[in-house]
Amino acid sequence: MMRNLNKTVLALLAASVMTTGAFAGTGDGADDRIQSAKGSVEALTVTLENLGAEVDSSVNLNGAYTADQKVSLYNAKHAELQNQFDTLHAQSAE
Repeated sequence: MMRNLNKTVLALLAASVMTTGAFAGTGDGADDRIQSAKGSVEALTVTLENLGAEVDSSVNLNGAYTADQKVSLYNAKHAELQNQFDTLHAQSAE
């Protein structure tokens, strides 16, 4: 059962990342890039919460005035959440 859950979670995560990447590739606007990065964080947050993890998905945008700065902050949060997911997944595989 756990193996099937892991496969399902990984499939959903992969689909989320691919969808986010597709939106990022098609949207040239600053708002599109910000929303794409934010959506990626939100999707990974939901995945982690569904696995029972305690998640801090907050992103402090204070001082981030440009779209690139905002996207960078969301990407950093995504990397943090990805590390949390990888750790959780490794623990469940033991």
